Amino acid sequence: MAGRVRLGNPVNAGTPRPPGACRVLLIGDVIGKPGRVAVESILPALRDERGIDFVTANGENLAGGMGLTVSTAEALLGAGVDVITSGNHIWDKREIYPFLESSERVLRPLNYGTHEVPGRGWGTYHALDGSELAVINLQGRTYMQPIDNPFTEADRLLDESSEPLPPIRLVDFHCEITSEKNALGLHLDDRVSVVVGTHTHIVTGDERILPGGTAYQSDIGMTGPIWSVIGFAPRTVLPRFINALPTRFEVGDGPVIFNAVQVDVDPATGRALAIERVSRLHEA
Repeated sequence: MAGRVRLGNPVNAGTPRPPGACRVLLIGDVIGKPGRVAVESILPALRDERGIDFVTANGENLAGGMGLTVSTAEALLGAGVDVITSGNHIWDKREIYPFLESSERVLRPLNYGTHEVPGRGWGTYHALDGSELAVINLQGRTYMQPIDNPFTEADRLLDESSEPLPPIRLVDFHCEITSEKNALGLHLDDRVSVVVGTHTHIVTGDERILPGGTAYQSDIGMTGPIWSVIGFAPRTVLPRFINALPTRFEVGDGPVIFNAVQVDVDPATGRALAIERVSRLHEA
């Protein structure tokens, strides 16, 4: 029921799906080969086990920890991901630029604009249960590139589209700071089904359903090596903090944490009915 904040279900609770709900899963930033292998290992069975109708994953760190290539994108899609979202690192591998133009299943942030920028920032898709839904990719601006305003670009898409978007609307907000993420969640409450943050790679425990019926979490976290610094080998990161020397980051190894959030949505109204964090450990 809208009108009050509702906390999420316990983590990994496996709560039964409300009757008639469309169940979506949003996976946090997938880091390099370890993250991809974890998704390939965990996702197919997870979709069956939980009856998941639609899956997104943030793939901007998929190719060696920075960027996305055609082969890594196709591997993630082949593992059961329906749409790949991204962020500022989507531009790190230029070979992906033509693929962004040709594939409707890989998104870049909408608020990079359209002038000589490849790809698209949103799309409409069909879930396994037949529900039509929209996925919207936005990027924050605080401590990031000074691109177009994500708040007003979201307003323009939601309020000025030639045809209304389907009721189920999923937003991946790739953003540095929690206050900007929190603000966008409240700004879009009652207008989208889900607002989740990516980019910081650290899972937050603030999953909830906002008063207007929008499911929110500040950051889904990463799918990457757990004994790492946000997915990267400590030996390649620590010198930057100890003596400020420049280093070349390398993806970490060892056990991988798979972080995602599951949301049940009413297909008729687009309101979130339940939100639950999913966390699995994959032994590499």
